[in-house]
Amino acid sequence: MIDLFLQIILPFSISALVVILITVIAEKYGTKIGGILGTLPSTIIVAFIFISLNRGVLFASRSASVVPAEMAINLVFLVLFSTLAYRSTILALFGSLGVWAILSIILYMTSIENIAISISLYVLSLVLTFIFLEKVKRVESHEKVEVHYTKKKILLRGILAGAVIATAVFLSNIDPILSGIFSIFPAIFLSTMLITILEHGPRFTSGMAKSMIFGSQTVMSYVVAVYFLYPKFDIFLGTVCSFFIALAVAMVLLTLRKKIS
Repeated sequence: MIDLFLQIILPFSISALVVILITVIAEKYGTKIGGILGTLPSTIIVAFIFISLNRGVLFASRSASVVPAEMAINLVFLVLFSTLAYRSTILALFGSLGVWAILSIILYMTSIENIAISISLYVLSLVLTFIFLEKVKRVESHEKVEVHYTKKKILLRGILAGAVIATAVFLSNIDPILSGIFSIFPAIFLSTMLITILEHGPRFTSGMAKSMIFGSQTVMSYVVAVYFLYPKFDIFLGTVCSFFIALAVAMVLLTLRKKIS
């Protein structure tokens, strides 16, 4: 019963609430704030707590080492989805997920467990993907949009996000590398991209993608903190300290958001 709660019910509930909040905030206040807040660590917290409870903090720390490299792939996913969305939502969905799967398989086969290499890959992807959307595609952020909210619309958002993320968390506890990969499956990104493209079109979706790439530094700071702090402070204190580090990074990014076009 406890495993069912940790693997399915809790991540489903948290992720559903997160995606609802992300999209509502983005619609009310614009993609800059929505995209940055949307990358705050949420379901990954549940994933690593579960991994730690089941396999220990050292196993969780090893799993965290591959996450920055996997996030680098997730940023490529965001760029591909937002770019292909101008042609077709179906093409954007399957094209971006297909490339994500191929790159993730390659990452798994390389068995990267060196945190320095993993972070380097993330930083490279962060710089290249952001510059591509900012300078090459000249994607602009969007201010708030008017939306009439209904219970059905909000419920569908939650179910979509919850189902994707609960599945990812359920599959996370296999081995260190696969655990890290599945713990950061781009479920929040995927759910948010699908919702925004269906409701607001490719321009708004591209603006959200650019902001989420910029804001991805928050979840990365959390994961790097987990790598170092879990073995030192154990689950509870390690989680709390890691979250506040990510929160501090998010506050810095929010102050810098005006520099994003």
